[in-house]
Amino acid sequence: MIKVVSFEICPFVQRVTGALAAKNIPYEIEYINLKNKPQWFLDISPNGQVPILITESGKTLFESDAIIEYIEDEYGAIEPDVSNEQRALDKAWSYLGAKHYLAQCSAMSSKDQSTFEQRTSKLMKAFAKVEAVLNQDNLFFKSNELSNVDIAWLPLLHRAAIVERYTGFDFLSGFPKVKWWQKAIMNLGIVEKTVSSDFEKRFKDFYLTNTYLADGNNVDQVDGCGTTNCCG
Repeated sequence: MIKVVSFEICPFVQRVTGALAAKNIPYEIEYINLKNKPQWFLDISPNGQVPILITESGKTLFESDAIIEYIEDEYGAIEPDVSNEQRALDKAWSYLGAKHYLAQCSAMSSKDQSTFEQRTSKLMKAFAKVEAVLNQDNLFFKSNELSNVDIAWLPLLHRAAIVERYTGFDFLSGFPKVKWWQKAIMNLGIVEKTVSSDFEKRFKDFYLTNTYLADGNNVDQVDGCGTTNCCG
């Protein structure tokens, strides 16, 4: 059985576990403490980052983009019979989502309003780009069928839903088609399979304690893991 190693609230690992869940691929997962990385992890992770995936043959794969590609090559694509042109577009839109994981983490970690608004504005630009191409006649990014793009954006949409539920702040305010997409993703039935059973508690302890978002009633809507290099 393949094994994934990460820490509990890493969005990059959620993309990997999302791809595995979408294909019903069995796996085991081990979470480590990033402040005290075990030596065995450092020995097998070339860049010291999470997630890593250990294949059934014992090879260690790193970098989430490479892991996602391996899962598709080894176990089959989530969406079969995609043209080379469409596959390239899907990778581009997936990359746009994944490269904003740390932007969202940084915004949620903000300690004051000015920093929060500045960091959130960067995230809004990404959501605005998606809003412009989504079709509300579809449940998901391209159609009524799940694709790699949906999995890539799942961590962003999931975290936005948690923040809204506990603080009242909505990262997706002003983006009705993205909200529709978020609802479809959250109702899919796989989101819970992509995270640990105590994910929300750990998420709240990290992002919704001693941060600007912690007092949701005082967060104004902004128009339109921190910044550490620990995952990718």
